[in-house]
Amino acid sequence: MGWTVAQTAQLDRRERAIVCLAGVIPDLDGAGLLAEILTRNSPHPLTWWSDYHHVLGHNLGFALIVTALAFAFGRRRAVTTGLAALSFHLHLLCDLVGARGPDGYQWPLPYLLPFSNVWNLTWSGQWALNAWPNLMLTFVLLGLALYWAWQRGHSPVELISRRADRAVIDALRQRFGTPRLNAGPTSS
Repeated sequence: MGWTVAQTAQLDRRERAIVCLAGVIPDLDGAGLLAEILTRNSPHPLTWWSDYHHVLGHNLGFALIVTALAFAFGRRRAVTTGLAALSFHLHLLCDLVGARGPDGYQWPLPYLLPFSNVWNLTWSGQWALNAWPNLMLTFVLLGLALYWAWQRGHSPVELISRRADRAVIDALRQRFGTPRLNAGPTSS
């Protein structure tokens, strides 16, 4: 979702990375899963994932930190910061709408943390994480990413490697041809 948001403006590689990262960084609070798995049969299991996932990174306080960092590192600050904030909040919205666990548990989002703990967001219509709407959204977003990669000459792979990104773009353009530049109206 963050990559799609980053495509809504003329951003450079770093700004696209900032906006994309803002859309995935709320799940940094899920990193405790590994510790929880590794210690679950120990005398003192760590319940970092159970206790902190959708808590530490899924709230207004963390959103403000991410937005401030986007402002600090973006070249075109207003656009980058606005899109990073949008990307972050779209992540929260997607979790609210479609992240129910296989056991039916809805992860409440304590949106006002650390300022207040009185507002935990849930939605009774939330669908499962592996439900068809999430799969459909994933396929649509992947299709858009591939189309924009072919058309614009950069893909999400650029976040990892420019060389690999170039290989992806070259492969797409060899398969589907080179996109025609919009030359404006043609005269007859």
